[in-house]
Amino acid sequence: MVLKKPSPKGRSIRVTFELPLEQAQNSVSIAGSFNNWDTAKHPMKRNSSKGVWTRALSFKPGSKVEFRYFIDGHEWHNEPQADEHVPNPHFSENSVLAL
Repeated sequence: MVLKKPSPKGRSIRVTFELPLEQAQNSVSIAGSFNNWDTAKHPMKRNSSKGVWTRALSFKPGSKVEFRYFIDGHEWHNEPQADEHVPNPHFSENSVLAL
């Protein structure tokens, strides 16, 4: 799930990414156009009380970011609730958020 929330002055959009705990056993990270697809830069945290992996990031309004979840160090997954999905050079698709 992706939740978008603009800052009070509209200078940024806070995006909270959530993935159900059962989707991964050990780790989840968010990699995308905003971090040069670095799978180590934005790890998600396990929130057992909510039953999710979660991470919040801020972006500039009007930006468009491509991303995917990197699960347990070997699997890529898309966000079903993304604004759109676009083809990538690896014969798959990336999730896209329009902010």
